[in-house]
Amino acid sequence: MSVPKEYSDFIGSVKDRIWSAQYEALKVVNKELVGLYWDIGKMISEKQKELGWGKSVVRNISNDLQDEFPGKSGFSARNIWLMVRLYTEYKDDIKVQPLVAQIGWAHNLIIFSKCQSTDERSFYIISSRKFGWSKRVLEHQIDNKTYEKYLLNQTNFDELTPEKFQHQRNLAIKEHYTFDFLELADKHSERELEEALIRNMQKFLLELGGDYSFMGCQYRISLGDEEFFIDLLLYHRSLQSLVAIELKTGTFKPEYKGKMEFYLNVLNDFHKKSHENDAIGIIICKSKNRLVVEYSLKKSATPIGIASYSTSPELPDYYEKALPSVEQIERGLVHGQWGDIDIVKRDAEE
Repeated sequence: MSVPKEYSDFIGSVKDRIWSAQYEALKVVNKELVGLYWDIGKMISEKQKELGWGKSVVRNISNDLQDEFPGKSGFSARNIWLMVRLYTEYKDDIKVQPLVAQIGWAHNLIIFSKCQSTDERSFYIISSRKFGWSKRVLEHQIDNKTYEKYLLNQTNFDELTPEKFQHQRNLAIKEHYTFDFLELADKHSERELEEALIRNMQKFLLELGGDYSFMGCQYRISLGDEEFFIDLLLYHRSLQSLVAIELKTGTFKPEYKGKMEFYLNVLNDFHKKSHENDAIGIIICKSKNRLVVEYSLKKSATPIGIASYSTSPELPDYYEKALPSVEQIERGLVHGQWGDIDIVKRDAEE
């Protein structure tokens, strides 16, 4: 028996509403739980300071709470120590403190145990919230130095993107991608690289950073009686933009930019839907000269980013040298040189 379309549409809407309500309820519960843990950490920390309580008091507190609330998890001595640490780490940090309740307890533990600076912690808290990163994804992003890679990325987005999309677009591309999951030899062809990425699409999208969907490989576009093929076409849900990706196994060359501009113009005129924003391009090369990239993008009329990649977890020497020092990062943030991290400041103020 076939189901009428009207009913299918209706029940689909009801299911969507239920999922939405459950998600909102989960966010409220999470906020309350992290708020509770913050308060417990604060109360213990203040009493230790006031009365000189030693470390052994935490074991007693844990035993008493577990006796009072049997079956309730979260009151182990280890977890209570983490509550105290969360409070002491962030109590004087006016930027991070308001953000703590926006992500889960486990996410908070990962961030404050693995990240040191205020700006790095803010970046991962906000990114986890905005992109819905799981614990596994968050750990992957931290281990792969995503924060540093976003600081360094080379794009022309600031010049060509409406202000309300600048921050999100800058967060859509890294300076360097690590494709160690491909198991490719150091010398490989562009075709081998593309096929390996397609076979490992889930890991590839994870490395890109979030909110990407796969649209096709060797995506055909036509103009007149000629056909052209884009290596990979993705879609960025938050930006509502098509994303064209070109793969190069050598060093970046200025002519790559012209080819990408052509692709983006065709996508915008013939493939972009009315509600979508202009397409963006990402050219991923084995290596690049940052000065050549800078001058190549100087007069570009379409939003393009240039990134490098490696098939090994070790960063190449030229990339390690390019990474800013902690002092440079802090100086850049203070003087507003990296617009993509302004999102941290804005969200903290909200």
